[in-house]
Amino acid sequence: MAVIDELIREEETGALSFGNYALAAKTKKDGFNYNGDIYKIKTFREITKLEKNGTFVYESVPGTVVHNFRATDKEVILDVEGTEDSQVTLELEAEKDYKIHIDNIYVGKMKTNLGGKLNLSVELEPGKQVNVKIEKM
Repeated sequence: MAVIDELIREEETGALSFGNYALAAKTKKDGFNYNGDIYKIKTFREITKLEKNGTFVYESVPGTVVHNFRATDKEVILDVEGTEDSQVTLELEAEKDYKIHIDNIYVGKMKTNLGGKLNLSVELEPGKQVNVKIEKM
């Protein structure tokens, strides 16, 4: 896989892909319509941030590319790619427990904070995608 040159796109499967960690300067795209919602992406080598209808969805530091992002009220599934380990933050339901799987390996459960934020570290290598699955308990 590779960076998303158009910054954000809908895949043939209906999933969302976004991000470009290869950009030297912060670049953004606003007003992307996906399933009736409006998305905004800001991305470059230092950070990738996605918002939906003006609210936080995803952030990674440093920047990443996310492929096949799918989110329901029960789970979030995505493939993330970057040049180095990344801190990923997702907005989920506040004060709920979630099971975390990375590359089909259960790594434990985490509880979101009062704001619904879930933070996890993902070990990344150039050219290799890591699958992340977060299931509500």
